Amino acid sequence: MNSLSTHTYVALSGVIPALVAMWLVDRLDAKRPEPLSLRVRVSIFGALSVIPAIILELVLSSTVGAHLGPEFTYQGASFHAFVVAGAVEEACKILMVYWMVWRRPEFDERMDGIVYAARAGLGFALVENVMYLFSQDTLNGQLQLWIMRAVLAVPGHAIWTGMIGALAARKRFDGRGLGLIGGYLLAVAFHGAYDCSVFLASPLKFEGHFTASKLTILGPVVLTVLGFFILRGLARRALELDDADAARAAAAYAHAQAQLIAQMPPIPGPIPLG
Repeated sequence: MNSLSTHTYVALSGVIPALVAMWLVDRLDAKRPEPLSLRVRVSIFGALSVIPAIILELVLSSTVGAHLGPEFTYQGASFHAFVVAGAVEEACKILMVYWMVWRRPEFDERMDGIVYAARAGLGFALVENVMYLFSQDTLNGQLQLWIMRAVLAVPGHAIWTGMIGALAARKRFDGRGLGLIGGYLLAVAFHGAYDCSVFLASPLKFEGHFTASKLTILGPVVLTVLGFFILRGLARRALELDDADAARAAAAYAHAQAQLIAQMPPIPGPIPLG
């Protein structure tokens, strides 16, 4: 196996973390799972959302970003983290979810918002992961990046977009919470803070703050763990409410069936023959 093929195989293996995460997300909704075909479709369109995201990011970087400075400056790092990456990518991902499933009859529970949104985020992360791995020149760099993104960036995309889906669905079914816009802003805040922690390492290093530069890695770790617990709480609450709705629907159906049986005329007895 030559070095080129090894590089390619390692890069393509970047799909594995996203696929495993999709399986884990689906298990959250095991009681009343969404149609597999629709889950797959949302994931594919989440992956395709990389295309408009790249176009918008290039436009913003070459226009507004050119006046603010490159990523290795403080203002450039903040702009690229919160606007170019956070705002653009989260908008592209959740718009795919809104377009694909928001008005479909299958989207009938709060948990569905988390499943579809997280799957769209993971479709995006799958493509982004492979692209980043291909950009690495050395096998060692690939392996380090593979591990870091598998435990941080890939789950992060599911968490950030999952937050939007959770809060949008809660507003839709209960009329409570932050809703779609509030969820989007929360996701942008988490996504932007994550990327900003990474980007700030360069200006800190250039100014000689080597210890602070190395400590910036703690930002993504803390944000991913915090985001995980927030989304887990939202998922648990969604399941509780969905289970309660399902129980009420089952009770109402049983009551209706009992009433229907009670209203039926009595079955006549056997006709005497003699």
